[in-house]
Amino acid sequence: MAHDHAPATTSKKRLLIVIGIVSTVFVAEVIGGLLTGSLALLADAGHMLSDLIGLIVALTAMTLAARPASARATYGYRRTEVFGALINGLILCGVSISIALEAIQRLTNPTEAEILPVPMLLVAIVGLAANIVSMLILRAGAKSSINLRGAYLEVFGDMLGSVAVIVAAIIIMLTGWAPADAIVSLAIAAFILPRAYLLLRDVWRVLNESTPVDTSVEDVRAHIARAEGVREVHDVHLWSITSGEHVFTAHVVAEDEVFERGEVGALLDRLSDCLHDHFDVEHSTFQIEPPKHAEHEREVHV
Repeated sequence: MAHDHAPATTSKKRLLIVIGIVSTVFVAEVIGGLLTGSLALLADAGHMLSDLIGLIVALTAMTLAARPASARATYGYRRTEVFGALINGLILCGVSISIALEAIQRLTNPTEAEILPVPMLLVAIVGLAANIVSMLILRAGAKSSINLRGAYLEVFGDMLGSVAVIVAAIIIMLTGWAPADAIVSLAIAAFILPRAYLLLRDVWRVLNESTPVDTSVEDVRAHIARAEGVREVHDVHLWSITSGEHVFTAHVVAEDEVFERGEVGALLDRLSDCLHDHFDVEHSTFQIEPPKHAEHEREVHV
């Protein structure tokens, strides 16, 4: 039978190849931006740097996720991805703000510094070609791996940045209108900043152990409460270890008959299967209580 998921070794090889390509283009864009005087090239290089970090985080997360949990890391090392995303988001914010400030400075106080559109165009075309090759490498694995899907989107963003730089270079070549470089830089910064905000927002939700956006605690509670043998559900907690890795705990008050018939184990199986099948919860913990036990609890949460 065919396997739906790309082997981990193949996924790692794809990521390593793309990291090599992106690193090379990043260095080329930095050098090209400094030599040509193009802020747009430097802006795209900043964007590419953030994406390079994202690719490295994806590779690291893929490697660490395979490590088993231990006495010190009882959930394993999957949250490494979240801390990497935090670093990536902060870098994105810094890059986009610095690019925007420099672009505004150039627009309000134009200098006599000459922008060399031909080498600027050549470097941008090389960057575009590299991004297209990277996307082709990642496309097959992106359908089955969330890590590769994220990497694919990172490279797609780089491709759009390269296209924007090419447009600016052509405008400067044809018209000599230098402000096109700064305007394209502002456009790239405007593309980066909302993405950084969304990334940091998701990081905050995970680190704050907030309920995942795509899940309702009330829906989960109602689903559990409808299970046979359940009288009440309280102390419900639902959070994520990392994106897509949900964890759930709750106190479940079961009917006396469940204990009398020795069906606690069967009830636990039903509840765990329910959460896994309907709410994509990988790890769930239930405290099954008799009706009288709830009266002894000091504090009951939602």
